[in-house]
Amino acid sequence: MNEFSILCRILGSLYNRQPQDPLLVPLFTLLREGKLQQHWPLEQDELLTRLQQNCDPQLLASDYNALFVGSECKVPPYASQWENGPQEADVRAFLSSRGMPLSDAPADHIGALLLAASWLEDQSEADEYLAQVTLFDEYLLPWCGAFLGKVEAHAGTAFYRTLAAISREALQTMRDELAEQEEGGEEETE
Repeated sequence: MNEFSILCRILGSLYNRQPQDPLLVPLFTLLREGKLQQHWPLEQDELLTRLQQNCDPQLLASDYNALFVGSECKVPPYASQWENGPQEADVRAFLSSRGMPLSDAPADHIGALLLAASWLEDQSEADEYLAQVTLFDEYLLPWCGAFLGKVEAHAGTAFYRTLAAISREALQTMRDELAEQEEGGEEETE
């Protein structure tokens, strides 16, 4: 698993699951013990330290629910609920066409899309970065800036404000990396 996949998997899991979810215990343990930095490929030590200082899952649960859960949530986590976001059926069709196994859960959830980026990276052949470019350009980036801004504005805890900042930088870095791959691929074909 490469750095791109690790970033997407960690961020996707933090958005996709309740903080007290048993599957997140190892991740929160790494955070709490300050060990995530050694596995984190980006220069975001200050932000990761801020996450570490505010990562008690029990204290985060009510903020997570207020932000992302239910029809009255402050920040809808589904792309289809944003002005420039794709429809869930379109996301599902795209991911299915790439061979990704999907559950009945909505495929346009921010966490699911980040986890899909990880899956595409892990499954892709050397020249299949175009699927990742499509995921970013058509299904993630058109709406996630507004989403992350709302998370920063409405989060009741420093953890989710910081997670939004980390996510913004990470998504930009990953998209830049994809652009470099695109440029490298075009140079090879000329």
